[in-house]
Amino acid sequence: MTLERWQPGWSLRPWRPFREILSPSLWSMLANERDWLPATEMLELKDKYLIKAEMPGINEEDIEVSVSDNVLTIKGEKKYTSEVSEENYYFSERSYGSFSRSMTLPNNTSIQNIAATLDNGILEISIPKVSEAKAKKVSVTKAAKARKANINTKPGNPKTKS
Repeated sequence: MTLERWQPGWSLRPWRPFREILSPSLWSMLANERDWLPATEMLELKDKYLIKAEMPGINEEDIEVSVSDNVLTIKGEKKYTSEVSEENYYFSERSYGSFSRSMTLPNNTSIQNIAATLDNGILEISIPKVSEAKAKKVSVTKAAKARKANINTKPGNPKTKS
């Protein structure tokens, strides 16, 4: 018995002989074969953003978290370990292989203090918020008044106000 990955929906099983003549990318698109992505959620809390990703069966050394240009990227690999002989296999709906997930972070994040932990198959990434800069009101004056004020306050000028 040949072991095949089950895909819901349209089946290309009758077309398998044509797999060799189609380009691998076209075959993957037609067969709906794609890398898997871990289910992810992002929460906004009072002082931080929290990203949680489901990663059952993945070790922390197989996960890479990086930030570049305010984009957080999670990469990793869920490795296939064959513990069951083929004659006992009926089907498998589990996904294996490498994955990459990227998301743009809000502007008010502190990327220097990001922390990531893996516990019971859940990757948790904590991204602290930075305090937003306070708005500053700038008064507008006529250019002639500003120039006159600069002249009168130069040191050594007899009109200097003390």
